[in-house]
Amino acid sequence: MNKIQKRLALMGLAASMLLFLSGCVSLDKSGNPTGWVWNLLGRPMSHVITYFANNLGLGFGLGIIFVTIIVRSIILPLGLHQSRSAAYQSAKREYLAPILEPINERLRNAKTQEEKMAAQSELMQAQRENGLSLMGGIGCLPLLIQFPFFSALYYAARYTPGVLKDDFLWFNLGHRDFPLIIIIAALYYFQSWLSIQQVPEEQRKQMAATMYSMPIMMIFFGISSPAAVILYWLVGGIFSIIQQLITNYIIKPRLKEKVAEEFKKNPPKAPRTTPNKRKDVTPKNTQAIANKAKKNRNAGKQNRK
Repeated sequence: MNKIQKRLALMGLAASMLLFLSGCVSLDKSGNPTGWVWNLLGRPMSHVITYFANNLGLGFGLGIIFVTIIVRSIILPLGLHQSRSAAYQSAKREYLAPILEPINERLRNAKTQEEKMAAQSELMQAQRENGLSLMGGIGCLPLLIQFPFFSALYYAARYTPGVLKDDFLWFNLGHRDFPLIIIIAALYYFQSWLSIQQVPEEQRKQMAATMYSMPIMMIFFGISSPAAVILYWLVGGIFSIIQQLITNYIIKPRLKEKVAEEFKKNPPKAPRTTPNKRKDVTPKNTQAIANKAKKNRNAGKQNRK
């Protein structure tokens, strides 16, 4: 599975989980949210937003911003842990490129099903023997833990009583705002751009198309959402950029040094060559054995003399 497929799989998983968690929050006959995600997480977040807005007199816009900052700060370590796991596997793949790339080349150029299966088997063997994850270190548990918080924040921003009637900056929180949609699309584009900056040039060109996936999704969701929700996504986008910057310029350089040290102590293992690619050395070996046997016979005759 290449990096583009992993990224698409991750986005698909994210969309699926968002739809799943959306089903865990429903609206009653009065139009109020209900469900275990709302009762456990969304309602407390809604109360905190109301506290900032009414009790402290900050307004619902700042209330949404502050609650989003608090929640995202709490779950930021989970996101960094997930980024670290993926970056660790990526650093190992870069180090093992001299071993993996020839196999990938044979896999791309395979003309028969047998050649393709042999190359795939050799690639899996090389990954397994060198401790590479087939999913590239993308753990499901951190994602599953974060999604309920994202879903609860979404509904708290949208269904907190009074939030959709308030104004913030130049827009009304209950109405759609196109300038705000453009801003969040630009933020998520920048975050996607950052995520591919430290990959090899060839892979960067292949992954360039994926930079537009998240901004397009944000535009699509933003058109059908009130500005209160877009404001929550805006703060979330800033946190995503912060997480990506930490990953690119702090986590990845340290992991590259760690991987280099690990393989220095335990050198990479090249896989055994597949049968159809194994070099035939039988004639040379047979001739060597025959020459050795002939020398032994001649030596025996001389000893008898």
